[in-house]
Amino acid sequence: MVYPCIVYALDNAKKEYAGNKTYSYTDRYLVTLITRDPDISVRGVIARLPMCSFSRAYTADNLHHYAYSLYF
Repeated sequence: MVYPCIVYALDNAKKEYAGNKTYSYTDRYLVTLITRDPDISVRGVIARLPMCSFSRAYTADNLHHYAYSLYF
C-alpha cells in the first residue's frame, strides 16, 4: 500500500422497523485512514461526511490508523 490510504469494509447494518416490517436498511462501513503523518487534514474531511462518526485511533507498525463508522 501507498500511504496515506483509506481502507473500507462492510461492518454491520442498521435496520428499522414499522408495522412489523422492515422500514429502512442502511449498511455500515468501517472506514480506516492509514497514514504516517498524525496531523493529516483528511481526518476532518472524513469526519464531516454525513452519517459518519469517529470510532477510534491507534498506532501500529509506526502507522497511524483512524477508524470511522459510515452509514451509506
